[in-house]
Amino acid sequence: MPKVKVHRTSPSLDMTPMVDLAFLLVTFFMLISKFAPEEVLVVDTPSATTEIKAPDANVITISIGNDERVFFGVDDKNTKLRLIDKISEKYGVAFTQQEKDVFASLASFGVPIAQLKSYLALKPEDQKKVNQPGIPIDSTRNELGDWVQLARYSNPQSVVAIKGDQTAKFPVAERVIAILQDKNVNRFNLVTDMEAKPRNL
Repeated sequence: MPKVKVHRTSPSLDMTPMVDLAFLLVTFFMLISKFAPEEVLVVDTPSATTEIKAPDANVITISIGNDERVFFGVDDKNTKLRLIDKISEKYGVAFTQQEKDVFASLASFGVPIAQLKSYLALKPEDQKKVNQPGIPIDSTRNELGDWVQLARYSNPQSVVAIKGDQTAKFPVAERVIAILQDKNVNRFNLVTDMEAKPRNL
């Protein structure tokens, strides 16, 4: 008697739920992600093996480029809005609400206060083309000290971080540290790249 062959069917897997889940995850991460603002001054920080992490919020960042330019940045939008009001009062420069909003959106900047109003009036694409000279740090025009002091008045919880290029000259960093000490900022963070610890230690 001949054997009856059973018709075998290949198993099928419905991928629709998995595709839906993938799109939901992509949408979720797109909505909660916060893009880092574009850095005006590119800084190649030195490497270190420390495990101390810099604070995530309320940070005043002073960037030192390899061309000795100094840039200033604050991460909190409300602090920036209070700060621009204090700078306006101290230097007698009137900023419009639109210019204040542009200032609050900047990650960092490096222009003297005399040029700040005209810089804020530019469109974002034009701001990228401006070769910012850096914030004055010399003894006759110590604007960096005023920025740091007024930023700390605007947000007393702020901590200062220095982000220096590894090829920057030491006298510029020394001058920045002297300005901080002059403003009674004796504790600050040095931003570095993470490096693996040597195994033989």
